[in-house]
Amino acid sequence: MNSLKNKVALVTGGARGLGRAIAERYAALGADIVINYSKDKVSAEDVVSCIQAMGVKVVAIQADIRQPSEIERLFREAKEMFKKIDIVVANAGVELVDVPVEEFTEEQFDLLFDTNTKGAFFTLQQAAKHIADGGRIINISSSTTVYPFDGVAIYGGSKTAPKYLVEVLAKEIGGRGITVNSIIPYAVNNAGIFTDPNEPSIKWLIEANPMKLLAEVEDVANVAEFFASDLSSFVNGQHLLVNGGASH
Repeated sequence: MNSLKNKVALVTGGARGLGRAIAERYAALGADIVINYSKDKVSAEDVVSCIQAMGVKVVAIQADIRQPSEIERLFREAKEMFKKIDIVVANAGVELVDVPVEEFTEEQFDLLFDTNTKGAFFTLQQAAKHIADGGRIINISSSTTVYPFDGVAIYGGSKTAPKYLVEVLAKEIGGRGITVNSIIPYAVNNAGIFTDPNEPSIKWLIEANPMKLLAEVEDVANVAEFFASDLSSFVNGQHLLVNGGASH
């Protein structure tokens, strides 16, 4: 079993869904945890309670990752509390599907690119500045960046640029023993917008997958564990699909 004892992990968007699953997995492996959340204080406090029961240290820090100054404060407060950061997961994001190119609005565009692109860029920038040598930086992407389909233009577009940054950053800080990688999940059951199994777009995604399933949060947490552990020490600048073999 992998051990993250004596490590400190910061997870953006850690109050729900994928972020929560990853934070709880790292805590179960012995890491102290920084949970970032934007608005949902109740969910963040629930995650804190669950992680505290695992016997590790945990703190929830509210910060809007659309604002670079807020991201700077998040990392500063995390360092003040734990003295170091070993693992950063840039998970916070906004999903939007079923919106054709002819119909998306400027407001939708700004929300997705401010959150998924600008937020990820400045989160990864602060991670590079503050993470300890030998650390792990993980970007949570989307399979829409690999297999586009109708209605995901601005969502997939907003998730594409951070993948490029991952490859550049991996080269820039690899000499410090830091790895930078992306996880590219398929639609994830009970995470983000995928909560109703009877919704037509979810039924289509299930049927389109060779395994006739959506991903589960644990599937993504498994890969997040791999990228955070010593098992991935020579895997750098990569993007790992977690999609059950789907090709669209």
